[in-house]
Amino acid sequence: MIRAGGGHNPWLVAPVVAMAAFMEVLDISIANVALQHIAGDLSASQDESTWILTSYLVTNAIVLPMSGWLSAVMGRKRFFLVCITAFSIASLLCGLAPSLGVLIVFRALQGLAGGGLQPLAQAILTDAFPAEKRGMAFALFGMSVVLAPAIGPTLGGWITDSASWRWVFLINVPVGAALVPLVTAMIADPPHAVAARAERLKRGIRIDWIGFGLLTLWIGSAQIALDKGQQDDWLASPLIATLAVVAAVGLIAFVIWELGEDDPIVDVRLLADRNFAAANALMLALGTVLFSTTVLLPLLVQSFFGYTATLAGLVITPGGVTILFLMPLVGRMMSRVDVRWMILAGLLINAYALHRMAGFSAGTDYATFAEARIIQAAGLSLLFIPINTLASVGLPKEKTNEASALINLSRNLGGSVGISAVVTMLSRYGQAHQTVLAAHAYSGSPAYRQALQGMAAALAGHGASLAEAAHQAQAHAYGAILGQASLLAFLDDFNLMAALFLAFIPLILLMRRPDLGGSPGPAH
Repeated sequence: MIRAGGGHNPWLVAPVVAMAAFMEVLDISIANVALQHIAGDLSASQDESTWILTSYLVTNAIVLPMSGWLSAVMGRKRFFLVCITAFSIASLLCGLAPSLGVLIVFRALQGLAGGGLQPLAQAILTDAFPAEKRGMAFALFGMSVVLAPAIGPTLGGWITDSASWRWVFLINVPVGAALVPLVTAMIADPPHAVAARAERLKRGIRIDWIGFGLLTLWIGSAQIALDKGQQDDWLASPLIATLAVVAAVGLIAFVIWELGEDDPIVDVRLLADRNFAAANALMLALGTVLFSTTVLLPLLVQSFFGYTATLAGLVITPGGVTILFLMPLVGRMMSRVDVRWMILAGLLINAYALHRMAGFSAGTDYATFAEARIIQAAGLSLLFIPINTLASVGLPKEKTNEASALINLSRNLGGSVGISAVVTMLSRYGQAHQTVLAAHAYSGSPAYRQALQGMAAALAGHGASLAEAAHQAQAHAYGAILGQASLLAFLDDFNLMAALFLAFIPLILLMRRPDLGGSPGPAH
């Protein structure tokens, strides 16, 4: 039987396909640390430069769920090659962009071209490996999409500091140039996909324009609202409030329309399968925590512990190394252990790691930060592969492309929702803690008076007048309150994510165990 590897050894196909997914996921986070350099070089404000991220995320999110339909119409291999080629060209144009406006346009094209790379890579790996080795296929894919956001900020910072921000984008060009001939030679569409496409072409291609319009409307509105919400004070902004309503109404209309379509652009009927629906919910939670902690940890150590950008990246890196070592091991365990128990262990380990992060204090050292991230990475390794495997149970193999598109969308949307939520709660929690701490810092408090007098005496000893020393002491006290309130807000965010993982444990009871004993099973 011809598989997606075109008769080649799947272990040769796997790194080629995984590299395409890695390249695309890396571009979600690699440009983050370069925004300040880009804004300065292109004479733009910091707020204007954030559209470099937003434009990519919006177009990427729109194409991602459509990739199953596009693959079925164009052919999976052909569409994969188009995505790689277009992504490389768009990366080149981004690196050569003369102004911010042009860069934003090319960045949107880059997101558009890259939207299909993740689900196509996962679908090809799924079909390239037999059922009993599918865990290893997901391990390779998992290493790509979980490791990329972990090392993206560190790599982006190093490239920007060592060369130029333009190389953050240009680095994709040689990678894409190498992937095109390799994919051409090594990948083939499986027979069931070829037959399905021939039948579709025979009937005539009908494009679901209304479905496409509704999809673009709700995902585009939701992504912009999530990305800009905290900056514009959420529903206090008429624009954000309007986008939120449009996204909600658009999503409902989209689901209703697609359920009535014979050839939908996104097959939402797949979510009627309990395993697939539960797996998407779990993947949403995984994306939320993975991307949120990747943002929070570097921000925490830079804000309160004086870490440089490079050292902050090194707090995240040990977790990436852990994933590299554990993912293949988890893949080998798939046929021996009930994957539902692996998901349970992954959720509990992550909750424990996040609870440890919630115990960070002013005296926490690098080893403690890295240790907590390593424990979390071990838990993530136990989640990604089993969730993808359980999602495939009961789905027909001809739905591989559509299923991969939806579950990758869940992970990416989880990341967008998670980052927006934790940044918002960081502000809300900080304000609440500031109010509580300030209530204890009043002139009638003996402890507060004593602390002020001690600081004033120390400042006076360094040459300040009594009036200046008293004023500076109050300023120091206020700064200490703000810092402590902000630190406590970070810890609350970690506890919130720990509670999220615990809340998803009951979903495991809804999932059926897959048969991975070696017989061909339904593909995801």
